[in-house]
Amino acid sequence: MLQACLNGNASGVGVPVTPAALAADAAVARDLGVRHLHLHPRDAAGAETLQQRPTDAAITACREAAPEMSVGIGTGAWIAPGPKGRIDDLAGWRVAPDYVSVNLNEPDAPEVMALMARRGIGVEAGIWSDGDALRFCALALPPQTRILIEMPDAEDVDPEIDRICARLSTAGRTEPVLLHGEGVSAWPCLRRAAQEGLSSRIGFEDCDHLPDGTAAVDNVSLISAAAEIFRAAGRPLA
Repeated sequence: MLQACLNGNASGVGVPVTPAALAADAAVARDLGVRHLHLHPRDAAGAETLQQRPTDAAITACREAAPEMSVGIGTGAWIAPGPKGRIDDLAGWRVAPDYVSVNLNEPDAPEVMALMARRGIGVEAGIWSDGDALRFCALALPPQTRILIEMPDAEDVDPEIDRICARLSTAGRTEPVLLHGEGVSAWPCLRRAAQEGLSSRIGFEDCDHLPDGTAAVDNVSLISAAAEIFRAAGRPLA
């Protein structure tokens, strides 16, 4: 499947920030055949937040605009006010997302995952390295919604992807895998995912350029290009 990652901590023209702008991009992604969202709510000043009111507003707006779509939220520890405040914020949501992404390179990842399990919210386990994969496998976690293999803005990320996949296979982890990159690794990772039958994602959170290197003017252009790659490989978008 293909996931639309609409904003993250990106900024600039075309990056959706308000609930209305996120909802508009969600509806367009839905019209292109995508059924999964990943977004980062923002507060009134445009900063990333996990506080209840802006998070609830973003989720509600997207569900009203595209009720067929699953909505996921990023929970990075860098989002103010930090790890302790993050747990309090996550516990305070009144409108729950379908899933959240949790980075295994963050110390309190197990606590965040446990809280989500108690709330009945799915988890995308974010793995950035073989070390993250080792920690994930050692935790003996129950099955997750999916595993995110996440690559940095760097060239030649294939060896690290191979190491992570081998680690997960050896440990018998069978969750669906979503492979994605950032910056220069975004399109190579998406192409590899399409070729290998994995899920992937695209949007302004991961890159601001099209496969040919030209600047992307909006999420629509990014998602359309990714959908073309998936369809050419015979892979489903939903």
